[in-house]
Amino acid sequence: MRTLTSPDLPAHWYAVTLFSLIAIVFAPACTAIMPGDSYRGELPVLSDTQRSTSEQLRSDVQSLAGRIGERNVFHPDAYAAAEDFLAASLAKAGYRVEWQTFETRYADASVNCSNLIAEIGGADCPGEIVVIGAHYDTYRGTPGADDNASGCAALLALARHFAKSKPDRTLRFVLFANEEPPFFWSDQMGSLIYARECKRRSDNIVAMLSLETLGFYTSDEGAQRYPPLIGEFYSTTGDFVAFVGHEASSALVTRCVSVFRERASFPCEGAAMPSLVPRIGSSDHWSFWKQGWPSLMVTDTAPYRNRNYHKATDTPDTLDYERLARVVEGLQFVVEDLAGIR
Repeated sequence: MRTLTSPDLPAHWYAVTLFSLIAIVFAPACTAIMPGDSYRGELPVLSDTQRSTSEQLRSDVQSLAGRIGERNVFHPDAYAAAEDFLAASLAKAGYRVEWQTFETRYADASVNCSNLIAEIGGADCPGEIVVIGAHYDTYRGTPGADDNASGCAALLALARHFAKSKPDRTLRFVLFANEEPPFFWSDQMGSLIYARECKRRSDNIVAMLSLETLGFYTSDEGAQRYPPLIGEFYSTTGDFVAFVGHEASSALVTRCVSVFRERASFPCEGAAMPSLVPRIGSSDHWSFWKQGWPSLMVTDTAPYRNRNYHKATDTPDTLDYERLARVVEGLQFVVEDLAGIR
């Protein structure tokens, strides 16, 4: 994109002004178009099923962020251990796991990395595909409990729940490599490699949900932050899960928020905003945007709430597994709706 310049004003002034104007005009509309009301009040007592889910989520996060720890190309043995753990977990749930392996080059070294794919074929509309994705690599120097063992654990929970289902649409669970820097938004980003391959095959992806940092919640007032000018339209308490997409995915965002609010007893916010809003495309859903498919991020909002984001303190003991279990249950309803599971 060409940068506007002037003899009198620095180039960044135009970008700041443009973003400010868009945020002021667009943010109220993003809030207004979301259907239903977010859950308010005390959360119900956990059901036995939710409690069991909570314990499994804790176990999976501990395996990834505790036992294995930092997992990326800079720690190839741990990276491979994470791949093996995730693939074995999907296989144990009854799936045939496909490995999309590719070479990753950095500095003077190279590592083979893999996207892991598990699929349930659609009964009525097999050519229409719903993708549930999460990245399993970590930012350098962090064990990555929230980012993104929490998303991987949620994906495994959903995969186990739907393992014996018969969806109308094809349902794919995909665990991505190389989401984190230095590969973020690059040709070596695992989700971009996968999405491009889907495009080459002419797959018809009707919805993609990226499960990104889902485990950190707080009831402290003022703990929730936002991009500039957006915060005045949302809660300052970090007790909700968010569905976030760009304007072209607004119908998908609205649908997911509607189902979640109607069926789940947990706070939920949603927004479809211009792509230039900071971090609006900061996960694997961006790779699917680039192919023209509706996609969004489901998140606890990461650095806007969790002070441990991309730090060594992002450890399993900092997450709220009971609230994460409630989010997973809400996502079950969303996936049922998207994939046509009755």
